[in-house]
Amino acid sequence: MDYREAAALLREQDAILILTHKRPDGDTIGCAVGLCAALRKLGKQAWVLPNRDATSLFTPYLEGYLAPEAVRPAFVVSVDIAGRSLFTPEGEVWLTRGIDLAFDHHPSYEGFAAACCVDPGRAACGELIYDVVRQLGPVTAEIAQPLYVAVSTDTGCFQYGNTTPATHRVAAALMEAGIDYASLNKRHFRTKSFRRLRIESMIVEGMERYDGGKTAVATVTLAMMAALGAHEEDVEDIAAFVGQTEGVETSVTIRELAEGECKLSVRTSGGLNATRVCALLGGGGHAAAAGCTVKGSVADAREAILNAIRTVQRDG
Repeated sequence: MDYREAAALLREQDAILILTHKRPDGDTIGCAVGLCAALRKLGKQAWVLPNRDATSLFTPYLEGYLAPEAVRPAFVVSVDIAGRSLFTPEGEVWLTRGIDLAFDHHPSYEGFAAACCVDPGRAACGELIYDVVRQLGPVTAEIAQPLYVAVSTDTGCFQYGNTTPATHRVAAALMEAGIDYASLNKRHFRTKSFRRLRIESMIVEGMERYDGGKTAVATVTLAMMAALGAHEEDVEDIAAFVGQTEGVETSVTIRELAEGECKLSVRTSGGLNATRVCALLGGGGHAAAAGCTVKGSVADAREAILNAIRTVQRDG
């Protein structure tokens, strides 16, 4: 369904629970809070399911919106969740029960919900949710702030190749709602912890380059995190860092999540389809940004992703 039909469906519901994905980013958190705020403006009961992975960078936006432990929703919505493997342990309970409506912008969306509003042409799911909430009523600053976070973070403050003229128009409309966008931009794009700077230094030291410097692979290991006393908020959006290297067209960041488990993030700007690469390893995403989680050591993950890249390069 399109965003108008999705908004009409939401108008008919009450007691609505909104789910975010594992290791939540600004897009899933911003969409959940913005949608929740808009539904409450209509006088509906609405909550965001608590997410244990949410870092201090995003938890302030969730204050006042989290569902109580004994919540009994009548309608369950997911935002920015493309696949079943991305549900949190708490969210998996509702996946088993059944997701009533899914909002997403990934071409790899798996079709797990009874109804869906999916538009891969959107740079961020926040763009889609903006169109939904403006069908529900005036977009106030309370609604606009988290949606601005959603749109700006998923486009790297409008620097990534997924940014479109429509993205800027949505951002402008959100800014006109009266949000303090300067503070939001400073918080998310111009502030780094000292530990983050140290991690970036270690990444550069260990970075490996291939294809004449066009492909770069970097790792963030558990040992690195422990040595610096770093936390999840210190590596937020770390995948964007490697691609800033001059000459790099395909960047891979390998995050060691636990012993024997690694998360891989692939970013491309030279024509290689990141989704096709990650799909070979059970993941997905967008043509220019995708990810997957693999079992094995960091060395195993590096070999697996390089083989996947070579396969897609060979097949054209």
